[in-house]
Amino acid sequence: MTIAAARHILVETQEQCEELKQQIENGADFAELAAEHSQCPSGSDGGNLGEFSPGQMVKEFDDVVFSAEVGVVQGPVKTQFGYHLVEVTSRAD
Repeated sequence: MTIAAARHILVETQEQCEELKQQIENGADFAELAAEHSQCPSGSDGGNLGEFSPGQMVKEFDDVVFSAEVGVVQGPVKTQFGYHLVEVTSRAD
């Protein structure tokens, strides 16, 4: 079974998500932005969600985590919780 680890930043609006992605692309630290802006409790740990397998997260999130290139920030990803920036930090079969 495939196992992945990821970190994310959860915000209310697509605009805020896009703005944070631009800051990361310009060199801002993902973990610092997660701590400052994420509405998920994982923000205090730099957005780290730990390891999980397919089906443990909502479908939109899973689709990105189990297909995206490792180490590349993806998003905005819209889910029932809001808008996410997602970075897969590792994935193994």
